[in-house]
Amino acid sequence: MKEVVLWTGAGQIGMAIARRIGYGKKIIVGDKNLDNAKAITKIMTEAGFDVVPVETDIFSRESILNLIGEGQRFGEVTALINAAGVSPSQASIETILKVDLYGTAVLLEEVGHVIASGGVGITISSQSGHRMPQLGNEVDEQLATTPTEELLSLEVLRPENIKDTLHAYQMVKRCNVKRVMFESIRWGEKDARINSISPGIIVTPLALDEFNGPRGDFYFREYGHSLFSYG
Repeated sequence: MKEVVLWTGAGQIGMAIARRIGYGKKIIVGDKNLDNAKAITKIMTEAGFDVVPVETDIFSRESILNLIGEGQRFGEVTALINAAGVSPSQASIETILKVDLYGTAVLLEEVGHVIASGGVGITISSQSGHRMPQLGNEVDEQLATTPTEELLSLEVLRPENIKDTLHAYQMVKRCNVKRVMFESIRWGEKDARINSISPGIIVTPLALDEFNGPRGDFYFREYGHSLFSYG
């Protein structure tokens, strides 16, 4: 039996984290597109890691439970890397809310039920969640504590109250941060830790979709050639 790392979102940020913490452990990588999970499994396997790809749609609680169950076949779940999500240029308002917000909330909840003592987790939020006005204590508390199956019914998250996909993305990333704050108490009761990070622009396939999307001019106007200064 091995320590198990659950990793959602077979992308570059998740892979960088998995490389740092996953050696000697069983890594279960879940992605909605199984071909993506298989491709990144090949890269990781050839670098000496022990990785299993699993088709996973984090909008589905059943799919998340399947991912967890696959991991538990090999040992205790000791780590979560949640790098799954869609960007404003990739999806509709409804899909962004379902995947990035509801899916993340369910994932934190369900992994929190099985995480081993001393376990750790990380959710990739975004600086975009901090680039909007404060929502106020009442709304922040709702985003943090509302039962997962009721989250999408909150007034502030109704599609008619979301201006566009960028606004939806900002809202879900704000919610991710608040949700992690709430779940950290539950995880802490098991002597486990869960944190979120809010990266700025990191050039990945998702970021490239943004650069080439309707907000591309904004990114180049704000950041210019520095976007690729380390590429």
